[in-house]
Amino acid sequence: MGQPAQQPPADAGRLTATGLALAGAVLAAWLAIHLYGVFLFEWRWPGALAAPLLVALQCWLCVGLFIVAHDAMHGSLAPGRPALNRAVGRLCLLLYAGFRYDALLPKHQAHHRAPGSGDDPDFAPAHPRRFWPWFARFAGTYFGWRELAFMSALGSAYLLLGAHPLNLLVFWAVPAWLSALQLFLFGTYLPHRHALQAAGDHAGFADRHRARSNAYPVVLSLLTCFHFGYHLEHHRRPGAPWWRLPAVRRELLLAETASRRPET
Repeated sequence: MGQPAQQPPADAGRLTATGLALAGAVLAAWLAIHLYGVFLFEWRWPGALAAPLLVALQCWLCVGLFIVAHDAMHGSLAPGRPALNRAVGRLCLLLYAGFRYDALLPKHQAHHRAPGSGDDPDFAPAHPRRFWPWFARFAGTYFGWRELAFMSALGSAYLLLGAHPLNLLVFWAVPAWLSALQLFLFGTYLPHRHALQAAGDHAGFADRHRARSNAYPVVLSLLTCFHFGYHLEHHRRPGAPWWRLPAVRRELLLAETASRRPET
C-alpha cells in the first residue's frame, strides 16, 4: 500500500473470478441471514433455539464483509480492475456498518506504511499491550457520528417496515459489534501487540512489519478471521487475497526453513 500500482499478475482472471465468487457467497449469505433475522425470525419454540447459531454465523459473515473490502483496498479482490475493487469494497463496508471505503482506504495505507507505530491509526501507542483501551481507540477511529447516524436512520426505516426491535438488536447490532471485537482481536491486537519488555526498532517482532502470525490450523484460521491471523504473511505479501494466505504462509515457512538449512 502506498506504492505505485503494479501490473496485474498473469493469472489475474482466475484470481478475479475466484475472489468475486467468494465475495458473492459471503454477501449473499450475509444478506439472507440479515433479512431473515431482522424481518422474519419468530421467537417460538423450538425455532428460537437456532438464534445463537444464526448470530454466530452472522458475526463470522460480518467479518467476511470487512475482509472482502480489505482485499478490495489492496486491489487483490479483482487484480488490475480498480473500479470493480472500489465498487465491491464500498458496498461491503456500507453494509457492514455504514463505513466509507474512501475514508478507510488512506487509513489502511497508513497502517501498512508504519505498522505498530505512532503513525499507525490502528495502533494505540499509549497502550501497546492493553486490549480494551486499544479497542476503544480502534473503534473510535473508524466508527463516528456519520456512521452512527447512518445506522440509526437505517434502523428506523427497518422499524417502519415492520421489523421487531429485539430482532434488530439480536441479528443486526449484536453480530456487528461481536465481529468488530473478532476483527480487532485476531486481525489487529494479537498480530501487532508489542512483546513484554521488548526493545529495539522492531519491538520484539521479526522485521519492520511489526506483525506476527498465529499458528492455527487452516480451518481454525478461516473461522477466526478469514485467515487474516496469518498477519505477517499479509504484510509481506499485501497483494495476496485472504483465501491465498495459507498458501503464502506455507511458501514463506518453506523458504525460511531452507535458508536456515546448513550447506553441505
